[in-house]
Amino acid sequence: MSDQPSPPSPPAITQWAPRIALAGAVVGILAILAFALPGPAYHSDILGLGTAFGLMKYGAFGGIIATVLSIIALIMLLTARLRVHYGRALLGLVLGMLAFGIPYMWLKKAESVPPIHDISTDTVNPPQFHAILPLRAKAPNSPVYGGAAIAALQHKAYPDIHTMVFSLYMAQVYAAALQTVQSLGWKLVSNDPATGIIEATDTTFWFGFKDDVVIRITPQSSGCRLDIRSESRVGKSDIGKNAERIRTFRAALYRRLGLQDSAQK
Repeated sequence: MSDQPSPPSPPAITQWAPRIALAGAVVGILAILAFALPGPAYHSDILGLGTAFGLMKYGAFGGIIATVLSIIALIMLLTARLRVHYGRALLGLVLGMLAFGIPYMWLKKAESVPPIHDISTDTVNPPQFHAILPLRAKAPNSPVYGGAAIAALQHKAYPDIHTMVFSLYMAQVYAAALQTVQSLGWKLVSNDPATGIIEATDTTFWFGFKDDVVIRITPQSSGCRLDIRSESRVGKSDIGKNAERIRTFRAALYRRLGLQDSAQK
């Protein structure tokens, strides 16, 4: 018995499947642009922060639409065996999932951490900004530490963020800390070996947000202690960025000193 040819696809599917695939691809491209461009535009002072976030929100919704259209198109194309149009549908699916998926992951991350933007290894007597203060003059977030309420939220969410104690000379730790700041690409604002204070600014990659860092190294009877504070200039929540920055600094500093970071054990 010979194989019978498959019946022809209904004209409606043959006609509409490529159109829906194209629509999904176009919406996906627009969605990914609405998601990706606001950051550089804000960084370049072309858009305000509210407008930039609004466009990203539209990009996320567009990503959902592109994903749905592309899935429908793929089903129809498979049914009609129109392989020539698979690329459009797959493009729309990938771009749509990216435009929606990345903001969704950020949202879930934001929900998993407290809405704070000022992290310090010493929450009782946090290091204070001095040289950086003029740079923060127009910043919405105050350089004044939030006190016990903020400290309680930090300790619960980031119990590993604490003072670093070294059985080394203060000058040795200070030099290593300064080299670490420079190696991480932070912009050095001020450094004073006599007081053990280093101030620097880190700029985030995409939006160009400015987060300020102050490091304080003080001598002890058998070595020295290092405290570091990282605070965002903008935003109620830092989505865990400041704690991540302190962890990155700590790991790099311990490597530079040739020591084992107890927090990584």
